[in-house]
Amino acid sequence: MNDVPTECLEVAGQSLDVLRLPGATHEAQTLVMLHEGLGSIGLWHDLPRRLRDLTGHSVLAFSRHGNGFSSVLERPRNARYLHDEALTVLPALLDWAQVERPLILGHSDGASIALIFAGAHPQRAAGLVLLAPHVFVEACSLRSITEIAERYRAGPLRERMARHHRDVDRTFFGWNDIWLDPTFADWNIEEYLPSIVAPVIMVQGRDDEYGTMAQLDAIARGLRVRADRIELDDCGHSPQRDRPGAIESIVAAFAQAGWK
Repeated sequence: MNDVPTECLEVAGQSLDVLRLPGATHEAQTLVMLHEGLGSIGLWHDLPRRLRDLTGHSVLAFSRHGNGFSSVLERPRNARYLHDEALTVLPALLDWAQVERPLILGHSDGASIALIFAGAHPQRAAGLVLLAPHVFVEACSLRSITEIAERYRAGPLRERMARHHRDVDRTFFGWNDIWLDPTFADWNIEEYLPSIVAPVIMVQGRDDEYGTMAQLDAIARGLRVRADRIELDDCGHSPQRDRPGAIESIVAAFAQAGWK
């Protein structure tokens, strides 16, 4: 997406790097994309454009504070950082962009933010597509997060990430440290699930090293609306990378049926 200029938005004293792709018509609805914990606009690669072309809808994506080329993380995150994103930052972004009821595509941390937002503001979400969502902390997540820190320190991963983040070390350890902090062990957002009224699709790779199907089980139990469940073979924690065609088809079909 390097050929598409981004915009700057100030929220809560921080600068966010924002990408807006117009839809096919002025009446087009908006798909909002919320990236994973180490993600950014750039790490979606060409998916925003492909989804815009497939659906005809506008696409709104942004790098959260501490990620991509948004403002650099100056202080360690606390255990409510995902709540802050869902309850303060995302509503401000939607108001700024004049988006009333988006379809939200969230990956990993982004899926958690989408769930908190849709539970706290039931009428503001038209639908949720959740890729590798998590609503509580699992032991396998902590093991994988510990292991990725070792890979990061080894060098090649850091070099790849540095192309997509203003301060790659602060981005990485700002995420890694809070997930491994003992204060985060009891993090849980299941309380938001019963308030969600938007339709939901949950997508999980069967080879996901950061979460198990217990996450989808918990979401299905907590929701009072139907949630379609898709489990993908040959797929790890990033379905949009491992199974791009499947994800594009899922989002396009959901977008066609959305905003009812």
